[in-house]
Amino acid sequence: MRLLRSALLAIALTGVTAAEATYSIVARDPATGEMGVAVQSHWFSVGTVVTWAEAGVGAVATQSLADPAYGPRGLDLMRTGMSAEDALRALLEADAASAVRQVAMIDDEGNVAAHTGDRCIAAAGQIVGLQFSVQANLMVSDNVVPAMAHAFEETSGDLATRMMAALSAAQEAGGDIRGKQSAAMLIVKGEGTGRPWADRVLDLRVEDHAEPIAELARLLDVHRAYESMNRGDLAIEKGDMALAGKEYARAAELLPGNPEVLFWQAVTLATAGHVAESIPIFQKVFGQGEEWVEVLRRLQPAGIIPATPEGKALVDQIILEARIED
Repeated sequence: MRLLRSALLAIALTGVTAAEATYSIVARDPATGEMGVAVQSHWFSVGTVVTWAEAGVGAVATQSLADPAYGPRGLDLMRTGMSAEDALRALLEADAASAVRQVAMIDDEGNVAAHTGDRCIAAAGQIVGLQFSVQANLMVSDNVVPAMAHAFEETSGDLATRMMAALSAAQEAGGDIRGKQSAAMLIVKGEGTGRPWADRVLDLRVEDHAEPIAELARLLDVHRAYESMNRGDLAIEKGDMALAGKEYARAAELLPGNPEVLFWQAVTLATAGHVAESIPIFQKVFGQGEEWVEVLRRLQPAGIIPATPEGKALVDQIILEARIED
């Protein structure tokens, strides 16, 4: 134990992070070009260490006795046109501690490279498949990595769904031997625009939780609900009420009873001239707390509802018709 602590101290002094007991996946969706990383570990805030991705470039998972520099440096090399294989080889050759590293990379053409050092703690291993790699160390058994690969290959749906299935399968197969603590998922678009905030499809992190995989799945549903809300708002702007209704219904299905989702759905309907349709929704929202009435009032000075006499009349009408008195 003293030797292990000494080794970890030496690693900490070099800026390397010990993110042990980790299973992860890097993958690319050939249909959309999206690339991503998903991970779970018995380590606090694993997403800040393991997950790296850049639109139009690639994705990297760096774990075991992890050197986070593999992330940005790997992306830098792939950005120059290096394949995932060449980029990983270059980094490993320059790393005197490569035997304790576990790294996987995928580039924007779907080329995959992975490395599990011979000093990674058992059970440790990797499987490289078609445009994906799954890898793990300090697992309960050697069954974890094959379970991940099988789940990813056999699951249909978008990239987030398939990576989520891989993480869930790892946990069902026993997961890491020390337990569970944090999880993360990062997905970027296939082509970069030079605007990282627009190129990021999703970036979800569970920093410290008793059931990080379940919590990550819940956050994925929240993310999808708000994406549906955004699409519903856009449909309203274009006058497509049928599509708006479908998207809002999807958001409500994912987050039943969530007042935030319902409130903005109602505001969008009301400001688009569909006041009668908004009133029952406002009633549900106001029934969850008087603060939502005040939020509605504050929208007019901010210009979200027009700062005009007509806008004030709209707010007054909504409150009069939808407010639920005690």
